[in-house]
Order: sequence, then C-alpha cells, then structure tokens
Amino acid sequence: MSRIAKKPIVIPTKTEASFSGGVFTVKGPLGTLTKVMKPHIKFTIADGTIALEPTNTSLQAKALWGTYAAHIKNMIAGVNKAFEKKLIIEGIGYKADIKGKDIVLALGFSHTITLPIPADLAVKTEKNAILISGTDREKVGQFAAQIRALKKPEPYLGKGVRYSDEVIRRKQGKKAA
Repeated sequence: MSRIAKKPIVIPTKTEASFSGGVFTVKGPLGTLTKVMKPHIKFTIADGTIALEPTNTSLQAKALWGTYAAHIKNMIAGVNKAFEKKLIIEGIGYKADIKGKDIVLALGFSHTITLPIPADLAVKTEKNAILISGTDREKVGQFAAQIRALKKPEPYLGKGVRYSDEVIRRKQGKKAA
C-alpha cells in the first residue's frame, strides 16, 4: 500500500492534466508529456488535484499505485521546470564536443564515440562537463547513464565519466619500496 499515492497530487497553475484511453497527458509551459498507463489504477482529476486509486486489491495494482503517482509528479515537475543532469569528464585528452545533432566523445579509446542526441533533450558541453536537460526525467537520466556507461570512473586515478554529485571511492595504488 502506497503512502505517497494516498495524498492527492496538486496541479500547479498553467498546467493541464488529462487521462483518456489509457494515456495520461500533462501540458505545461515547457511542453507536453504523455505516458501509457495500465488499467489497474483509476485516475480522478478534479479541482486542480489528481487522485489515484487502485481498481482491485491485486499485488500488481498495489505496486503500480505508488509508481504511477511518482510518474505523474515527475511529469508535472518536468513541464514546469526542466530536469538537469551534469556529467564530469576526468582524464588527460578526455573531451566532449557537440557536432550537429550528435555528441562526439574522446574517452581514451583509439577512436571517438558518436552518440545521437535525443530530439527532446538539450545538451551543452563545457571544458570538462556535459549538461543534459529536458522535460522527461526518465529520458534525461537514461541518456546521462548511457554516456556514463561508455567509460565509468576507475578507482585508482578517477579517470572516466561521472555524475557531478557522485563520489568515487579512491583506492591506494602500489607503494614504493
């Protein structure tokens, strides 16, 4: 049973929410987000709030109750203020450049890595940082994780791609005799 989903979700001004045909839609100043929802949860939109209620007492309905509440809160937050992830690139010769609709990464391999930037995300590069922003929290996090997975930070020198708030536990190297 979800404590989060028991409370109604407040819809801020300049934001509209609707549910029809199994698709939940949120429109706001920064755009529109849609998500397909399973019929295990009943959505009631009235008086500037959204109430969620499971249609039955199955385990799946109870699990989806809190999950869908979190998804809706993220959608509402995303159309009002964009989500951001910042990645830090550490290492000699490691860099990131944006060329057209692609991001080109040099991460110490014998070749550069080119990734297409998703259409609804904005990516900026600085000296040793990548800033990813967008309205959909899942897409921002997924693209950041995809970039990080190319060269995870290693524990001895800290070289690689890491999140700005991530702390890398450093190991001690070999000791001189």
